[in-house]
Amino acid sequence: MTGGGAHVQQGPAARQAALAERVLAEGSATAADLAERFGVSLMTIHRDLDELERQGVVRKFRGGVTAQPSGVFESNVQYRLKSMLPQKAALAERALKSVEPGMAILLDDSTTALEIARRLRLGAITPLTVVTNFLEAVNLLAGRRGIRLMALGGDYDPLHSSFLGVSCVEAVQRLRVDVCFTSTSAVRGGYAYHQEQHIVSVKRAMLDSAERNVLLVDHTKLSRSALHQVAPLSRFDLLLVDDGASPGELRGLEEHKACYEVCATEPGGGR
Repeated sequence: MTGGGAHVQQGPAARQAALAERVLAEGSATAADLAERFGVSLMTIHRDLDELERQGVVRKFRGGVTAQPSGVFESNVQYRLKSMLPQKAALAERALKSVEPGMAILLDDSTTALEIARRLRLGAITPLTVVTNFLEAVNLLAGRRGIRLMALGGDYDPLHSSFLGVSCVEAVQRLRVDVCFTSTSAVRGGYAYHQEQHIVSVKRAMLDSAERNVLLVDHTKLSRSALHQVAPLSRFDLLLVDDGASPGELRGLEEHKACYEVCATEPGGGR
Protein backbone atom coordinates (compact mmCIF):
# COMPACT_ATOMS: atom_id res chain seq x y z
CA MET A 1 0.00 0.00 0.00
CA THR A 2 1.12 3.50 -0.60
CA GLY A 3 0.27 6.53 1.43
CA GLY A 4 -0.93 9.94 0.38
CA GLY A 5 -3.82 10.81 -1.87
CA ALA A 6 -4.46 7.24 -3.04
CA HIS A 7 -6.41 6.65 0.15
CA VAL A 8 -8.17 10.00 0.53
CA GLN A 9 -11.30 8.90 -1.31
CA GLN A 10 -11.79 5.71 0.71
CA GLY A 11 -14.81 5.51 2.95
CA PRO A 12 -14.30 4.63 6.61
CA ALA A 13 -15.15 0.92 6.22
CA ALA A 14 -12.79 0.39 3.28
CA ARG A 15 -10.05 2.38 4.96
CA GLN A 16 -10.42 0.42 8.20
CA ALA A 17 -10.18 -2.87 6.31
CA ALA A 18 -7.01 -1.63 4.58
CA LEU A 19 -5.66 -0.43 7.93
CA ALA A 20 -6.28 -3.82 9.48
CA GLU A 21 -4.50 -5.59 6.62
CA ARG A 22 -1.53 -3.25 6.97
CA VAL A 23 -1.23 -3.73 10.72
CA LEU A 24 -1.62 -7.50 10.39
CA ALA A 25 1.12 -7.63 7.75
CA GLU A 26 3.56 -5.53 9.77
CA GLY A 27 2.59 -6.64 13.27
CA SER A 28 2.48 -3.10 14.63
CA ALA A 29 2.45 0.50 13.46
CA THR A 30 2.36 4.01 14.83
CA ALA A 31 -0.69 6.18 14.41
CA ALA A 32 1.42 8.92 12.82
CA ASP A 33 2.80 6.54 10.20
CA LEU A 34 -0.67 5.22 9.37
CA ALA A 35 -2.04 8.74 9.02
CA GLU A 36 0.72 9.54 6.54
CA ARG A 37 0.28 6.30 4.60
CA PHE A 38 -3.47 6.74 4.24
CA GLY A 39 -3.45 10.48 3.68
CA VAL A 40 -5.83 11.32 6.52
CA SER A 41 -5.58 13.24 9.77
CA LEU A 42 -4.24 11.78 12.99
CA MET A 43 -7.71 12.26 14.51
CA THR A 44 -9.29 10.20 11.71
CA ILE A 45 -6.73 7.42 12.18
CA HIS A 46 -7.43 7.30 15.90
CA ARG A 47 -11.16 7.01 15.22
CA ASP A 48 -10.49 4.16 12.80
CA LEU A 49 -8.22 2.40 15.27
CA ASP A 50 -10.76 2.84 18.05
CA GLU A 51 -13.33 1.07 15.87
CA LEU A 52 -10.93 -1.75 14.97
CA GLU A 53 -10.08 -2.18 18.65
CA ARG A 54 -13.79 -2.30 19.48
CA GLN A 55 -14.14 -5.14 16.95
CA GLY A 56 -11.22 -6.93 18.58
CA VAL A 57 -9.07 -6.75 15.47
CA VAL A 58 -6.19 -4.70 16.93
CA ARG A 59 -4.93 -3.56 20.29
CA LYS A 60 -4.01 0.10 20.80
CA PHE A 61 -1.09 1.29 22.87
CA ARG A 62 0.34 4.76 23.46
CA GLY A 63 1.07 6.21 20.04
CA GLY A 64 0.39 3.08 18.05
CA VAL A 65 -1.36 -0.23 17.50
CA THR A 66 -0.56 -3.94 17.32
CA ALA A 67 -2.33 -6.75 15.47
CA GLN A 68 -4.03 -9.65 17.19
CA PRO A 69 -3.40 -12.23 14.48
CA SER A 70 -4.28 -15.26 16.62
CA GLY A 71 -7.43 -13.72 18.02
CA VAL A 72 -10.55 -12.12 16.65
CA PHE A 73 -8.90 -10.96 13.42
CA GLU A 74 -8.64 -14.54 12.20
CA SER A 75 -12.22 -15.20 13.22
CA ASN A 76 -13.79 -12.17 11.58
CA VAL A 77 -15.10 -13.36 8.24
CA GLN A 78 -14.87 -9.85 6.78
CA TYR A 79 -11.09 -10.07 6.94
CA ARG A 80 -10.66 -13.78 6.30
CA LEU A 81 -12.47 -13.39 2.98
CA LYS A 82 -9.65 -11.14 1.74
CA SER A 83 -6.58 -13.04 2.89
CA MET A 84 -4.39 -15.57 1.03
CA LEU A 85 -6.71 -15.76 -1.97
CA PRO A 86 -4.25 -17.29 -4.51
CA GLN A 87 -3.29 -19.95 -1.97
CA LYS A 88 -6.91 -20.76 -1.12
CA ALA A 89 -7.69 -20.99 -4.83
CA ALA A 90 -4.90 -23.52 -5.34
CA LEU A 91 -6.13 -25.63 -2.43
CA ALA A 92 -9.72 -25.52 -3.66
CA GLU A 93 -8.77 -26.56 -7.19
CA ARG A 94 -6.97 -29.63 -5.85
CA ALA A 95 -9.80 -30.41 -3.42
CA LEU A 96 -12.25 -30.62 -6.30
CA LYS A 97 -10.40 -33.69 -7.55
CA SER A 98 -11.78 -35.51 -4.49
CA VAL A 99 -15.38 -34.72 -5.48
CA GLU A 100 -17.39 -36.92 -7.83
CA PRO A 101 -20.99 -36.71 -9.05
CA GLY A 102 -23.46 -38.27 -6.64
CA MET A 103 -21.41 -37.54 -3.53
CA ALA A 104 -22.52 -35.84 -0.33
CA ILE A 105 -19.85 -33.42 0.87
CA LEU A 106 -19.51 -31.26 3.95
CA LEU A 107 -17.99 -27.77 3.93
CA ASP A 108 -17.11 -26.10 7.22
CA ASP A 109 -17.28 -22.34 7.83
CA SER A 110 -13.73 -21.65 6.68
CA THR A 111 -13.12 -19.22 3.84
CA THR A 112 -10.83 -21.87 2.34
CA ALA A 113 -13.76 -24.27 2.01
CA LEU A 114 -15.77 -21.37 0.61
CA GLU A 115 -13.43 -21.35 -2.39
CA ILE A 116 -14.60 -24.90 -3.07
CA ALA A 117 -18.21 -23.67 -2.99
CA ARG A 118 -17.33 -20.91 -5.49
CA ARG A 119 -16.23 -23.55 -7.94
CA LEU A 120 -19.11 -25.92 -7.26
CA ARG A 121 -21.62 -23.20 -8.11
CA LEU A 122 -20.42 -23.39 -11.71
CA GLY A 123 -22.16 -26.78 -11.87
CA ALA A 124 -19.36 -28.85 -13.38
CA ILE A 125 -19.81 -31.63 -10.79
CA THR A 126 -23.45 -32.69 -10.47
CA PRO A 127 -25.56 -34.13 -9.03
CA LEU A 128 -24.13 -33.27 -5.64
CA THR A 129 -25.33 -32.87 -2.06
CA VAL A 130 -23.56 -30.07 -0.18
CA VAL A 131 -23.93 -29.70 3.59
CA THR A 132 -22.63 -26.57 5.33
CA ASN A 133 -23.07 -24.31 8.34
CA PHE A 134 -21.50 -21.33 6.53
CA LEU A 135 -24.02 -18.69 5.47
CA GLU A 136 -21.64 -17.40 2.81
CA ALA A 137 -21.62 -20.85 1.18
CA VAL A 138 -25.40 -21.20 1.51
CA ASN A 139 -25.89 -17.91 -0.31
CA LEU A 140 -23.49 -18.98 -3.06
CA LEU A 141 -25.09 -22.36 -3.71
CA ALA A 142 -28.78 -21.69 -3.04
CA GLY A 143 -30.83 -22.55 -6.10
CA ARG A 144 -27.94 -23.91 -8.16
CA ARG A 145 -29.10 -26.58 -10.59
CA GLY A 146 -27.86 -30.06 -9.73
CA ILE A 147 -26.90 -29.20 -6.15
CA ARG A 148 -28.97 -30.37 -3.22
CA LEU A 149 -28.11 -27.90 -0.49
CA MET A 150 -28.49 -28.76 3.20
CA ALA A 151 -27.98 -25.84 5.58
CA LEU A 152 -27.03 -26.77 9.13
CA GLY A 153 -28.92 -24.82 11.76
CA GLY A 154 -27.85 -23.60 15.17
CA ASP A 155 -27.00 -20.31 16.83
CA TYR A 156 -26.08 -17.71 14.25
CA ASP A 157 -22.69 -16.14 14.90
CA PRO A 158 -22.30 -12.89 12.91
CA LEU A 159 -18.54 -12.75 13.53
CA HIS A 160 -18.11 -15.98 11.57
CA SER A 161 -21.26 -15.71 9.39
CA SER A 162 -22.04 -19.27 10.39
CA PHE A 163 -24.29 -21.42 12.56
CA LEU A 164 -22.70 -22.98 15.64
CA GLY A 165 -23.57 -24.39 19.05
CA VAL A 166 -25.18 -27.56 20.37
CA SER A 167 -27.96 -27.53 17.75
CA CYS A 168 -25.42 -27.45 14.95
CA VAL A 169 -23.37 -30.26 16.47
CA GLU A 170 -26.48 -32.42 16.85
CA ALA A 171 -27.51 -31.73 13.26
CA VAL A 172 -24.09 -32.82 12.01
CA GLN A 173 -24.18 -35.99 14.12
CA ARG A 174 -27.35 -37.12 12.35
CA LEU A 175 -25.61 -37.11 8.96
CA ARG A 176 -23.11 -39.28 7.11
CA VAL A 177 -21.22 -37.72 4.18
CA ASP A 178 -18.58 -38.93 1.75
CA VAL A 179 -16.03 -36.16 2.27
CA CYS A 180 -15.57 -33.35 4.78
CA PHE A 181 -13.49 -30.35 3.75
CA THR A 182 -12.25 -28.28 6.65
CA SER A 183 -9.59 -25.77 7.62
CA THR A 184 -8.13 -24.78 10.96
CA SER A 185 -6.18 -21.85 12.41
CA ALA A 186 -2.91 -23.66 12.92
CA VAL A 187 -1.04 -26.92 12.37
CA ARG A 188 1.76 -27.74 14.78
CA GLY A 189 3.34 -30.75 16.42
CA GLY A 190 1.17 -33.26 14.62
CA TYR A 191 -2.13 -31.60 15.50
CA ALA A 192 -4.59 -29.18 13.93
CA TYR A 193 -5.60 -26.32 16.23
CA HIS A 194 -8.25 -23.61 16.37
CA GLN A 195 -8.39 -20.57 18.61
CA GLU A 196 -12.08 -20.87 19.58
CA GLN A 197 -13.50 -23.73 21.59
CA HIS A 198 -17.10 -23.42 20.37
CA ILE A 199 -15.93 -23.88 16.78
CA VAL A 200 -13.75 -26.86 17.68
CA SER A 201 -16.79 -28.87 18.80
CA VAL A 202 -18.49 -28.34 15.43
CA LYS A 203 -15.37 -29.24 13.46
CA ARG A 204 -14.88 -32.44 15.47
CA ALA A 205 -18.48 -33.47 14.83
CA MET A 206 -17.94 -32.85 11.11
CA LEU A 207 -14.85 -35.06 11.07
CA ASP A 208 -16.79 -37.84 12.80
CA SER A 209 -19.60 -37.65 10.25
CA ALA A 210 -17.45 -38.19 7.15
CA GLU A 211 -16.01 -41.26 5.45
CA ARG A 212 -13.01 -39.18 4.37
CA ASN A 213 -11.56 -35.96 5.77
CA VAL A 214 -9.49 -33.38 3.90
CA LEU A 215 -7.70 -30.57 5.72
CA LEU A 216 -6.88 -27.45 3.70
CA VAL A 217 -4.33 -25.02 5.17
CA ASP A 218 -2.34 -22.23 3.58
CA HIS A 219 1.34 -22.25 4.49
CA THR A 220 1.07 -19.43 7.06
CA LYS A 221 -0.86 -21.79 9.34
CA LEU A 222 2.13 -24.10 9.61
CA SER A 223 3.97 -21.45 11.63
CA ARG A 224 1.11 -20.30 13.84
CA SER A 225 -0.19 -21.29 17.22
CA ALA A 226 -3.79 -21.56 18.41
CA LEU A 227 -5.28 -22.51 21.74
CA HIS A 228 -7.43 -25.62 21.23
CA GLN A 229 -6.56 -28.97 19.66
CA VAL A 230 -9.04 -30.00 16.99
CA ALA A 231 -7.61 -33.37 15.99
CA PRO A 232 -4.33 -35.16 15.28
CA LEU A 233 -3.17 -34.98 11.67
CA SER A 234 -3.69 -38.74 11.47
CA ARG A 235 -7.42 -37.98 11.62
CA PHE A 236 -7.21 -36.53 8.11
CA ASP A 237 -6.93 -38.69 5.03
CA LEU A 238 -5.26 -35.84 3.15
CA LEU A 239 -3.71 -32.50 4.07
CA LEU A 240 -3.47 -29.92 1.30
CA VAL A 241 -0.99 -27.05 1.64
CA ASP A 242 0.18 -24.45 -0.86
CA ASP A 243 3.70 -24.19 -2.25
CA GLY A 244 4.65 -21.40 0.14
CA ALA A 245 5.44 -24.03 2.78
CA SER A 246 9.13 -24.28 3.64
CA PRO A 247 11.11 -27.54 3.37
CA GLY A 248 11.39 -27.57 7.16
CA GLU A 249 7.63 -27.22 7.60
CA LEU A 250 7.02 -30.06 5.15
CA ARG A 251 9.54 -32.24 6.99
CA GLY A 252 7.54 -31.57 10.14
CA LEU A 253 4.43 -32.94 8.45
CA GLU A 254 6.37 -36.02 7.33
CA GLU A 255 7.71 -36.60 10.84
CA HIS A 256 4.13 -36.77 12.10
CA LYS A 257 3.11 -39.19 9.33
CA ALA A 258 0.73 -36.70 7.70
CA CYS A 259 -0.44 -37.61 4.22
CA TYR A 260 -0.03 -34.30 2.42
CA GLU A 261 0.11 -32.76 -1.04
CA VAL A 262 1.62 -29.44 -2.05
CA CYS A 263 -0.60 -27.37 -4.35
CA ALA A 264 1.02 -24.99 -6.84
CA THR A 265 -0.20 -21.41 -6.52
CA GLU A 266 -0.93 -19.64 -9.78
CA PRO A 267 0.39 -16.06 -10.00
CA GLY A 268 -2.56 -13.72 -9.51
CA GLY A 269 -4.81 -16.63 -8.57
CA GLY A 270 -7.94 -16.30 -6.47
CA ARG A 271 -10.60 -13.79 -7.30
